[in-house]
Amino acid sequence: MQTVTPQSIINHVLQKDSFSRWLGIELIEAAEGYSKIKMQVRQEMMNGLNVVHGGIAFSLADSAFAFACNSRNNLSLALETAISFLKPVYVDDVLTAEAKEIRNGKNTGVYLVEIKNQHEQLIGLFKGTCYRTGKNLL
Repeated sequence: MQTVTPQSIINHVLQKDSFSRWLGIELIEAAEGYSKIKMQVRQEMMNGLNVVHGGIAFSLADSAFAFACNSRNNLSLALETAISFLKPVYVDDVLTAEAKEIRNGKNTGVYLVEIKNQHEQLIGLFKGTCYRTGKNLL
């Protein structure tokens, strides 16, 4: 029987997550209530102003949030999210999103995600609240 760990749970979710795979997301680190992921920005992710489309940075943070929320093998879904964009992002930037649990409740959880570029500059802050269904992922 396979041991269920935060890493195995997140790898399972990532394997089924076509959008995160399209983004090119790689898992760096996982623990209970925590995830750290990265991706490289590609040309097709840019908007008409020649900066990354806001949905890309949001999606990276949302994936980190989802992985951290589900790291305890309790199927969790977003209730509310918000993001602040602090710096522009460009082609070939490497973004890292680190999700940290702020509150782990029985039915809800709150997470803060920092998005940084390859120069360790903070380019975005994301806050998310999730609902815990009580169902196992694995």
